[in-house]
Amino acid sequence: MNIVQPIRKKSEIEKMKAALGNPRDKLLFIFGINSALRISDILKLKVGDVRGKDSLKLRETKTKKAKDFLLNDSIKKALKELLPADAKDSDWLFPSRKGDKAITRVQAYRILNAAAERAGLSLEIGTHTLRKTFAYHAYKAGVDIALLMSVLNHSSQRETLKYIGIIQDDVNSVFAGVNL
Repeated sequence: MNIVQPIRKKSEIEKMKAALGNPRDKLLFIFGINSALRISDILKLKVGDVRGKDSLKLRETKTKKAKDFLLNDSIKKALKELLPADAKDSDWLFPSRKGDKAITRVQAYRILNAAAERAGLSLEIGTHTLRKTFAYHAYKAGVDIALLMSVLNHSSQRETLKYIGIIQDDVNSVFAGVNL
C-alpha cells in the first residue's frame, strides 16, 4: 500500500473540486477535507445526520472514541448546494448508484484517484488524503500541534508531523538549502 500525501497547494484543491463533476463526489471531497474524519466514518453518514445541523456527534470506527465537531461553513455550503433537494433523512449521504447503500471505501478511492488524474495532480492520492489535507492546512494556518494531535487522536507530536508530511518537508528543505 502506498503512503498518500496531503494536497498542499490550495490551487490543487480547487483543481480537484473542478475535476469532481458529480455532486455526490464533490461533496465527499469537500466534506473530507473539512472534517478530518476517516473515510470509514464519513461513509456511514446519513442525510439526517448532517442536514440543518451545526455539529456532528459520532463514535469513530477505528478508535471507538466519541467525536463531536463543528460543521464548518464550507461543509454547510456544500451540503446546501450539492445535496439533492429530494434527499430523505434516511438516505445515505454518499449513496451508491442504486441508493440502497453507501459507496464503498474502494469506490471512494477510485473517485478521488480519477479526479486527481483529471486535475493533473502528481502525488499519491487516497481516501486518507482528505484527512491529511485538513491536518496539513490547519497546521500551516497556525493551529497548535497539541490541539491538532487531539483532533486526529494521535499520541505524539512527532506522529502528527510525520502524518501530515511536515517532517519530510523539513528534511527536504535541509537538503535544498545546503549547496556546497
